[in-house]
Amino acid sequence: MDKRIINANRIVVKVGTSSLIHPNGAVNLKTFDELAYTLSALNNQGKQLVLVSSGAIGVGLNKMHLKKRPTEIGAQQALAAIGQSELMTLFTQRFDHYLTDIAQVLLTHDIFDYPKSNQFVMNTFNCLLRDNVIPIVNENDTVATDELDHKTTFGDNDQLSAIVASHVDADLLIVLSDVDGFYDQNPNKVADANLIRTVSHVDENEFGVAGETGSRFGTGGMQTKLLAAKRMLDEDRIMVLANGADPRIIFKILAGKDVGTIFQKESVAHE
Repeated sequence: MDKRIINANRIVVKVGTSSLIHPNGAVNLKTFDELAYTLSALNNQGKQLVLVSSGAIGVGLNKMHLKKRPTEIGAQQALAAIGQSELMTLFTQRFDHYLTDIAQVLLTHDIFDYPKSNQFVMNTFNCLLRDNVIPIVNENDTVATDELDHKTTFGDNDQLSAIVASHVDADLLIVLSDVDGFYDQNPNKVADANLIRTVSHVDENEFGVAGETGSRFGTGGMQTKLLAAKRMLDEDRIMVLANGADPRIIFKILAGKDVGTIFQKESVAHE
């Protein structure tokens, strides 16, 4: 099989809650460390990186010794506030170990909807990337709810990562999840499901086989990943969906190894 051609300098990496939190609810310190190591190494090579991280509520659940996600919106928001602080503490500790500067950027949909606020946040991104600082992005869950009378939510961090990739003009979006890629059938239900290595377009056929696979700690599923992939394809950008159990898989992706599923237009793949 031909080696993938991925020439990417500005990269958005999205890591899901399932990669950061063990099934028992405990924080996966190994993933935090390997993610910090990988992105720091790439940062040292001159790559410009944005990390979109889920996990605030999952980390908050662990911090407060809770086993079940509350149903009350206010309680979820409070848990997200607690978890976001802890999340950034964990990232700061690990990135500091690798001598890499990070910054927190909390967003709501309104920021991109209004030209002035959009320009302000883009100025922030550009300054951080220029100074080799890695922005760590999450949705501002303490104010973003469906019950507010204006549009604030992204719905999930898969779509948020695609929106960020679009606005910062990223070459590549890497989505790290608890699956190896996009399958022709649900691998959790069908033993002989086949991993599709390359997808050049996303339509109703792909959405039809996607199903929903969100965990109790996160909200995303394959549908949301396909929505992110469709946005990337529509903008002639590249997205790779891969297993985030070991974030060092990013090195393999950038080296053109045949891992995960690459979403790439055929015209781009053969340039």
